[in-house]
Amino acid sequence: MTDSLPFDLVIKGGRVVLPESTQEIDIGIRDGVIAALGPDLGPALREVSAAGRIVLPGGVDSHCHMDQQPWEGRATADDFNTGTLSALCGGTTTVVPFAMQMRGQSLREIVDDYHQRAETKAHIDYSFHLIIGDPSAEVLRDEVPALIAEGCTSLKIYLSYDGLKLDDYEVLNVLDLARSEGAMVMVHAENDACIRWLTEKFIEARKTQLRYHEKAHSEIGDREATFRAISLSELIETPILVSHVAAGGAVEEIRRAKARGLPIFAETCPQYLFLSAEDIDTEDLSGSRCVCTPPPRDKSNQPAIWEGILDGTLEVFSSDHSPWHYADKIAGGPDTPFYRIPNGIPGIETRLPLLFSAGVNGGRMSLQKFADLTAGAPARLFGLYPRKGAIALGADADLAIWDPVRAVTISNDLLHHATDHTPYEGQEVTGWPVMTISRGEIVWDDGKVLSTPGRGRFVARQRPLVPQQQPSRILAS
Repeated sequence: MTDSLPFDLVIKGGRVVLPESTQEIDIGIRDGVIAALGPDLGPALREVSAAGRIVLPGGVDSHCHMDQQPWEGRATADDFNTGTLSALCGGTTTVVPFAMQMRGQSLREIVDDYHQRAETKAHIDYSFHLIIGDPSAEVLRDEVPALIAEGCTSLKIYLSYDGLKLDDYEVLNVLDLARSEGAMVMVHAENDACIRWLTEKFIEARKTQLRYHEKAHSEIGDREATFRAISLSELIETPILVSHVAAGGAVEEIRRAKARGLPIFAETCPQYLFLSAEDIDTEDLSGSRCVCTPPPRDKSNQPAIWEGILDGTLEVFSSDHSPWHYADKIAGGPDTPFYRIPNGIPGIETRLPLLFSAGVNGGRMSLQKFADLTAGAPARLFGLYPRKGAIALGADADLAIWDPVRAVTISNDLLHHATDHTPYEGQEVTGWPVMTISRGEIVWDDGKVLSTPGRGRFVARQRPLVPQQQPSRILAS
């Protein structure tokens, strides 16, 4: 302690996961930040015993969708209230969802609307990625730099989806702006022409069952789009992060780029480890609960995803939470074709337990690796560190206390999102977050929600902590 004032809260006797080690120490919290780390801390206005428990940094989910503008006339299930509530009950304390601009829209107006949606509903801290679906000269000149300066320091672009997809020339313009402004660009890397061509062929052949969703979104298209995104990034000499990597071929392209020293980063998600194409291929439409893009692949891809996680090719483990009610998934009736089913699945509350169970308790990874995948790396790559992402002096007191041996069978009845299903129904996990602390406030206590909508705050992010780029060799030549 640096003075005689009591701590607001002390977490006593837990196994605390620090960036470089795990120690049985206390955590002293004052004014919402971590004020001390060490043995036998006190006095405190309140003490919480973490004996026999693991204390991890609160999760940072840097890829989730909530309260987003309607897609093709329909809206996903979670707003900022239920989305962030579900997050905190799963041990996550910071989310970065997407303010989505489509063709013809003002990005500034979208972000202003998003602020209004979040500020009265969010339970935990949040920031925004900027989806650029219309990179006009005016948007890139007048709107994006100002929004980056206001703390939205990451952009997302799509290589597929009508209304969002950019051509290569537009991608280069966005990457060039990101380089000059020091922003991170996330890329949805699927080959749009491959998807459209295959979908048309399947429709002509009257092959519209669920299984053809995965086939239309070919692994080859993922690999090509990943390689193309890396190539455009290399031309501009600016970092990118490849989103939701699903296929082994894409992992290999990213690994090759890293081996050449390129600043390429990547994330994957639970659905690519714990679901597969088999879960989509059902006789009825129940498999639509697992439809997302890129889709879960054949199980033969899962070892490559695990290898990518464990060798550092894939730095981030996010949820890509995008929940639809089942009725909206099958709005076309019992014969709804695969190409009419909305893409997206819930997963913000189950993200951490699934990985903890299979990764930590499964003997694949250390607690430090788990904490970095789910909190530290996304915080660094998206400008939240050192305020978020690690248990350290001066950081926000965002913590999750875990019972490492609690066995839970995942059921939608246990979860707090607004949708009526989870694709992980019936899956068994060992290890569960029993308490979540956001900026020093206990917001989840072993089944009891203690938070209120609107307590979350917008976090203006810094530039990402990535290698600084030298002046462009091509343009300087």
